[in-house]
Amino acid sequence: MQNTLLLVDGSSYLYRAFHALPDLRSPDGFPTGAMHGMVNMLRRLRADYPAAYIACVFDASGKTFRDDLYPEYKATRASMPDDLRKQIEPIHEAVRFLGWPILMVDGVEADDVIGTLAVQAYAKGMDTIVSTGDKDLAQLVNDKVMLINTMTNDKLDEAGVLAKFGVPPNRIIDYLTLIGDTVDNVPGVNKCGPKTALKWLTLHGSLDGVIANAHTITGAVGENLRAALEWLPKGRELITVKTDCDLAGHVISFEESLIGRPEDREALVAFFERYGFKTMLRELTARNGTAGAPAAPLSSPEGAQATLPGMPIIRGEYETVLTEEQLDKWIALIDAAALTSVDTETTSLDPMQAEMVGISLSVEKEKGCYIPVAHRYAGVPQQLPRELVLERLKPWLENPDKPKLGQNLKYDMHVFENHGVKLRGIEHDTLLQSYVFESHKPHDMDTMAMRHLGYTTIPYVDVCGKGANQICFDQVELARATEYAGEDSDITLRLHHSMLPHVESNEGLKYVYRNIELPTQVVLQKIERNGVLIDAALLDQQSRELATRIAQLEQQAYELAGGPFNLGSPKQIGEIFFGKLQLPVIKKTATGAPSTDEEVLQKLAEDYPLPKILLEHRGLSKLKSTYTDKLPKGVNPNTGRVHTNYAQAVAVTGRLASNDPNLQNIPVRTAEGRRIREAFVAGPGNVIVSADYSQIELRIMAHISGDEAMLRAFAEGADIHRATAAEIFGLAQEEVQSEQRRYAKVINFGLIYGMSAFGLASNLGIERSAAQNYIERYFNRFSGVKQYMDETRLAAKQRGYVETVFGRRLWLPEINSPNGPRRAAAERAAINAPMQGTAADLIKLAMIAVQGWIEREGLGTRMVMQVHDELVLEVPEAELELVKARLPELMSGVATLKVPLLAETGVGPNWEQAH
Repeated sequence: MQNTLLLVDGSSYLYRAFHALPDLRSPDGFPTGAMHGMVNMLRRLRADYPAAYIACVFDASGKTFRDDLYPEYKATRASMPDDLRKQIEPIHEAVRFLGWPILMVDGVEADDVIGTLAVQAYAKGMDTIVSTGDKDLAQLVNDKVMLINTMTNDKLDEAGVLAKFGVPPNRIIDYLTLIGDTVDNVPGVNKCGPKTALKWLTLHGSLDGVIANAHTITGAVGENLRAALEWLPKGRELITVKTDCDLAGHVISFEESLIGRPEDREALVAFFERYGFKTMLRELTARNGTAGAPAAPLSSPEGAQATLPGMPIIRGEYETVLTEEQLDKWIALIDAAALTSVDTETTSLDPMQAEMVGISLSVEKEKGCYIPVAHRYAGVPQQLPRELVLERLKPWLENPDKPKLGQNLKYDMHVFENHGVKLRGIEHDTLLQSYVFESHKPHDMDTMAMRHLGYTTIPYVDVCGKGANQICFDQVELARATEYAGEDSDITLRLHHSMLPHVESNEGLKYVYRNIELPTQVVLQKIERNGVLIDAALLDQQSRELATRIAQLEQQAYELAGGPFNLGSPKQIGEIFFGKLQLPVIKKTATGAPSTDEEVLQKLAEDYPLPKILLEHRGLSKLKSTYTDKLPKGVNPNTGRVHTNYAQAVAVTGRLASNDPNLQNIPVRTAEGRRIREAFVAGPGNVIVSADYSQIELRIMAHISGDEAMLRAFAEGADIHRATAAEIFGLAQEEVQSEQRRYAKVINFGLIYGMSAFGLASNLGIERSAAQNYIERYFNRFSGVKQYMDETRLAAKQRGYVETVFGRRLWLPEINSPNGPRRAAAERAAINAPMQGTAADLIKLAMIAVQGWIEREGLGTRMVMQVHDELVLEVPEAELELVKARLPELMSGVATLKVPLLAETGVGPNWEQAH
């Protein structure tokens, strides 16, 4: 990013950080909330947007030219809070320690300085990234200028401005002049909102066009426009960002004035000690290195410090291995290497079907090779035969004592196994390092290379094309293939050196990476390889039955609607519901049209037959298209089984995601959904065994919160929902009625998912006041749970993340968002994520333990699926009693919590009967 300028609207973020964060204080009571926010944000920006030139721009004290132009400018703005005013100087101090040049120019605002620098950068052919929360700066956006908002994760390029405001950047001034700016006390046209302004600008092209045609605009709003005509030129002048400020004395040149410096670690340590930044201090002092070295912002949810300007990444030179002599040389290199990065190039993304085209290796930075084995284009040079290469590499590939590194090695394990090689010795995986360190970020190599190294990789589409013109990798010319594939293994090694220190600087992250994620990857590859047997004939029969029922529902819907219509068209459904049948409007879409989404249908289905039929029709149609029709087509012709892919680095909570096909979302609340599970069967001489954790998230809640009542209930082996009902309703457990137990169950699970009184009332079908009463009773009886929730929310706001029992970090980027709904969602996630994440950790530990036992005992039993808190195994009948006895013990013994873990098993010829 040597040709990029990164500018921060410091004045905008001062206020946002102050109001977004809790009232944090140093040990002596000095306010530090805004300081925390600014430090985290600035460190995050340098990690996410490495740039050659940077600056943090603040408003200078005193009047600006706008005050002279309009004395009422910003007159309605409240004076700066004292607690924020106290933090200004320390913030400026911290910004300098973080290596950011500071700019404050008398007589103009920070916006004007930013606008001037952006124009100067544009003239130099440079890109500019402006970090701000101020909509006024959208007027600066062009093909070289982009706005970002780290608090809302918004990114506004030209298309983004148009999408957000409805006008392109060159019309933002006109748009804002019409609607006015209440924050800065700049009047617009009275009663002219965004929709009206957009309508006028669309019709008349510009503000000048609107003014020229003011006499044609009718109604009260037209009168308001004509009344404002004299004011509008001055309003436009106030809103227009000045782009020709005199920066002499502030910016000599970009190279001299705006070069970012490394963080001053000694100064930061003293600063963090002075103001009680305990987490940042601990993380800063825990890392080795000399003072002044770039520091990685582990306290930020946005990842590691990228390479700083002045430390360019040099593109490597990679050797194309075409002779046995070259191959022998590389075998000697990797055999002696402390760690080797390995990657495969193939014919398919389907790991079970992919054929190897080539192998790339890297043993140290900038040193790598590509071994092509199956390129097939006219004039391709002679390559070493694939069988020969694999035969020569096999002793190293299968040696568990030769450490190997890769990016998503689970895929490469499959590819090697497709050719008779079992990859062993997997020491590290950058996909998993990224996932453990910053689970909420993208983990593809291209994005990580830019985020952590400031390096732009060669995109796949540049090598193979896209769409109808895309070629297979075996058609890529060898020199280009070597450049691309060699870079893959080389950059993976560089990423490893960048990320591993951050993962291993924290014992929790280190444990999750080494003891959970890495071994889970190996187990998942085995489960995927095992596959699951399905009864295609049974699914075909179910598909025909579903088709009959779907057709019947369509006819019933036509009769109720008074004629045929498209049951999949929201527009036609809306016309029938709210036009023809006059059903009540429950809620509206963003465009103002009555909504017909799932929630609306559920509500209407309580009183009207047509919505109920549409719901059933949707559910059955999805079952048919997603499962009964599709599953048989997914059977691998070589194995006769379905092989899903378990995506390990997707869900921020640590849960696995199943895809191609998705085996984790088969509905189980309907008879038709459960019947699909009947088609997952055991092979001859085998049975299906299902084992899952009982009430795992409630047990984790008891452990984390330490609530005495919950701990006692689990310790006594009580029915937790009955015990909860007894506490809430003040009864003995034996006196609890079934309906009271049902209420308690909804409350137990609802509260750990952040359910409000409104949600509880809706779920139970009771008054909101009654629901609130139940919640208050619950927290009175389970005070430890209430305390845990309150403390967790506060800790999440301060740290930006929560943790599982095992130390997995679950980042919450929206926890301090100024957007109320987003912040509320993040607060709910803060409560639930430690439980979901710990449950995910436990099932992974269970998979590792079970697979290890199977291999040690040399059993024929195979794990064939993992679904949420459940393991599904295919077990030879001769091993059934052993598995039934040992499986619950293994799963219950993977961790010691304050409450006992309980795993239950079921057995049957198919998954449904075993579940």
